[in-house]
Amino acid sequence: MDEASEFTTTDNVNAQEVAEVIAELEQYRERLVQETTETAKRAKLMRVNVMAKLEPELAKIDSALQELRNQQATLNLSN
Repeated sequence: MDEASEFTTTDNVNAQEVAEVIAELEQYRERLVQETTETAKRAKLMRVNVMAKLEPELAKIDSALQELRNQQATLNLSN
């Protein structure tokens, strides 16, 4: 089971917990891009090539974020 589906299958989750996870995942995504870009600069790699390698991971993160936002919207509507 991947991380995103773990969040969506949990029954005892409230909107605040989902919001916290969303914030943490957004921070992780931002940090991943920033640190990868900085490392690429130091290694004198082209940013375009580095971002192309990073894109599959970013897509997974974006997908998980979307699932969490959908879950958060559902929780907000049911409350």
